Amino acid sequence: MRSAKRPLLVLLSSLAVVSVAFAAAFSTHVATIHAAVPDTQFVPLTRVGTSSFKSGPTATDTSTRANEIDTSMLAGDADNGDGGDGAGGVNRTLPGAVTGHGKAISPSASPKSNPTLGTNFEGLNFFNQRFANGGNQFSVEPPDQALCAGNGFVVESVNDVLRIFHTDGSPATPVIDLNTFYGYPAAITRSGPNVGQRGPELTDPSCIFDQAIGRFVHVVLTLDRVSLTNAALTGTNHLDIAVSDTGDPTGSWTIFTLPVQNDGTAGTPNHHCFFVSHGVQVFDPCLGDYPHVGADANGIFLTTNEFTFFGAGFFGAQVYAIGNSLITGGAGGSVVLFDTLGAGPDGAGFTVWPAITPGNAFDGAHGGSEYFLSSDAVFRGGTSTSILLWTMSNTSSLNAASPAPNLDIASITVDQYAVPPRATQPAGNHPLSDCIADLTFPCNTTIAGVGSHDNTSFGNLNSNDSRMQEVFYANGEVWGALDTAVDVGGETRAGIAYYVVNPHSGNLSLQGQAGIPQTDLTYPAVGVLANGRGVIAFTLTGDHNYPSAAFAGLDDKVGMGNVQVAAAGVGAWDGFTQYVIFGAGRPRWGDYGYAAVDGQSIWVASEYVAQTCDYATYKADPTCGGTRGALSNWSTHISNVTP
Repeated sequence: MRSAKRPLLVLLSSLAVVSVAFAAAFSTHVATIHAAVPDTQFVPLTRVGTSSFKSGPTATDTSTRANEIDTSMLAGDADNGDGGDGAGGVNRTLPGAVTGHGKAISPSASPKSNPTLGTNFEGLNFFNQRFANGGNQFSVEPPDQALCAGNGFVVESVNDVLRIFHTDGSPATPVIDLNTFYGYPAAITRSGPNVGQRGPELTDPSCIFDQAIGRFVHVVLTLDRVSLTNAALTGTNHLDIAVSDTGDPTGSWTIFTLPVQNDGTAGTPNHHCFFVSHGVQVFDPCLGDYPHVGADANGIFLTTNEFTFFGAGFFGAQVYAIGNSLITGGAGGSVVLFDTLGAGPDGAGFTVWPAITPGNAFDGAHGGSEYFLSSDAVFRGGTSTSILLWTMSNTSSLNAASPAPNLDIASITVDQYAVPPRATQPAGNHPLSDCIADLTFPCNTTIAGVGSHDNTSFGNLNSNDSRMQEVFYANGEVWGALDTAVDVGGETRAGIAYYVVNPHSGNLSLQGQAGIPQTDLTYPAVGVLANGRGVIAFTLTGDHNYPSAAFAGLDDKVGMGNVQVAAAGVGAWDGFTQYVIFGAGRPRWGDYGYAAVDGQSIWVASEYVAQTCDYATYKADPTCGGTRGALSNWSTHISNVTP
């Protein structure tokens, strides 16, 4: 057991083609390898049960009730926390995550080709989320959209539901809430003798189709409560991992749990997470925030951002390596944990995103290699000129009696990128805002569930903090993208920075940034075929565009192509986290989208707004005909794209 340490940071309390401005650079910046490597520790992975799609019905009574938002969370529901002060809910950020200085960009080389849009359809939406499991759910946003595909199926998950589709877009299963899928009591019981009881809080879903084992893997962060009748959180939290027993995700799944509180309990190491109260250090469980999953030929890899659970403090990214034998054998076992606190040029990793490999083109070098990318603008006042490449070698040992992988870090010089400003949208209908301000009974109290009539908004849509988003290893290179501020058309907007890295030489094969005047591009997700042709998916919104699902082609010779809109938004986002009265602190749009390679095409998923209704319609029926819920109207869109 190591001695107590200080945290890295103690925090204060139809198809349209759009011409895109972008700048691409072909670089040979040499990476610098840092000697400080993460600590290696071990954590138990335990098999806890099985699951299948036994979904409860959609609620027939869709009226809004009490306890719409889970206020027992640190500062709201599953993803309602501010996050800006490090102590509000999940998907937290750091004090350095303030709008930085973006790079000026202008049109450059023409795209090599434009990808072809195939089957596309609306995915899960807020109505599905709120009224799943007989309505025994909370109002939650943003969706935190996960997507994986293979064997003729497309699996989509959001906060806090899951559904499987056939590749023609037809549903293969009903909507199932994540509490039910993972074998927990309902998020909240809204009727009957157990009314008011609450199950654990599940959030941040992620999934992949693991090509090496031919199975789907779904991951979620679970926060435990004291009991069904005491909704307070205990501080214990774990990653729950569901692995399909075959390549058919509509069949049975095996469920594992991996504790991530890292306070010395449940077989975890003690990372001595703490916060400062009245000048005194208070030791606390750690929080395994923002988990994501990748895979190579030998195992799966989970990463988290580790914060103090109840207070303010960041303790570095955590990297978990799990051998395939542990999840296919069904018994679990010992998992390798790399703690990044004290490692790398900034003293820790932040959102170290693991790579996914299309097909079976895994990197077998050095006993098997898995790659990760991360950014560091949050450590540098919101602006940076470097990203980090993390290489885990000897991954084949994960299936041996004594696993011994290694994790190395390389800092790579890139063009300046920065934490982006918030994104914009046209005014549109905002019936929830109208409801909050309504002085007449019953709208304000029975629909909005608030006593104040202050409908002040936090303003605009959150556009992330420049953390790395989805990462791929394809064609011998590591691909990734992040949100950045860009100077385009004489103004600072939210844009995209993307990178292609040769992991063996440590050089950049390509980098570029993209933006559109009077428009914002947010939450990019990269998917790449084995031949090096790919797609970036994202939400497009702006002064003249409602939040829309969009994508662009990507290759390692020219870069990002023209933007294509797969599904145009039809109205304004009208979600509760944008309104001050609900206390969120930031308007929680996004957090991430996803891309998944399936043969020679790529499935992409992004958040958008698929409905709009005026206040009179909403007041008569807050679901506006089953298209939204009282407290939000986000939706997701799924598209099949051929590069």
